[in-house]
Amino acid sequence: MAALDLFGRRWILRILWELRDEPLGFRPLQQRCDNMSSSVLQQRLTELQETLLVERGTDGAYRLTALGRDAHVELRGLVAWSDRWAAELGSRASERPAAGPPSSA
Repeated sequence: MAALDLFGRRWILRILWELRDEPLGFRPLQQRCDNMSSSVLQQRLTELQETLLVERGTDGAYRLTALGRDAHVELRGLVAWSDRWAAELGSRASERPAAGPPSSA
């Protein structure tokens, strides 16, 4: 349950996602995360470092640890499900008749 609590915090999944391919410095990571506030990003990075999912290299860049990469691999299933869910929602929305004025029968 602790992992669900962590992953449920705002921005945690986004940070993990943005670090999936390469280490990033604070400012580039902040920009990729829609310019979230510096204080929130710092707080989330501290949480991710304390939980051993992210580390900060000697160059100052943040990167996924081995555990962080494992978490990302496991989360890919959720991303695939999310894509299927969005497609289903989209197809159902297109099946609905367009909303028009109520009929006066």
